[in-house]
Amino acid sequence: MARIPYVDVASAPERVRQALEQLPAKLNVFRMMAHAETLFPHWVRLGGAILGRSKLAPRLRELVILRVARRSGCDYEWTQHVPIAKACGIDDAQIAALAADRDDAPGFGDEDRLVLRVTDEAIRDVRLPDATFGEAARRFSHREIVELLMTVGFYRGLAMVLESTGVDVDPPAGTAIVDDIRRRTS
Repeated sequence: MARIPYVDVASAPERVRQALEQLPAKLNVFRMMAHAETLFPHWVRLGGAILGRSKLAPRLRELVILRVARRSGCDYEWTQHVPIAKACGIDDAQIAALAADRDDAPGFGDEDRLVLRVTDEAIRDVRLPDATFGEAARRFSHREIVELLMTVGFYRGLAMVLESTGVDVDPPAGTAIVDDIRRRTS
């Protein structure tokens, strides 16, 4: 049960209400984050950019998000992103491996394992070790490296808010949010 009541869309400040009404799913995460009324519209845009406009491949992005969810103990992120991950080509065996904190599932390539290692080390150490950063720099563009790290930070921060406020886990929204972002940006 949530430790703070969710924002009521009907009585929310105009700017927040407009942002909430534009979302394709009225999830608890949005109604909780809407309490930060000056930040909320910008947070929605940043999340949308991460999900729909970054150069980092969607499959890699979802590996990052699921790893952050697992490392953070955030069932909400995990529940919402498993269907998105599947839509991005992450199969059941790989999801099971992530759930079991393993990186050895069939189909995980070197790039996948590197992204998982970057995620783990960024969460644990904040500053990536030189060896990991060097490997990432050989594999990814500067833009992709920064987007990868921003994705880790965004979802780690979100996990902190979700867990600290006790946001109730909604049934999975599937790909509705990602599909909406794609529709709006195409």
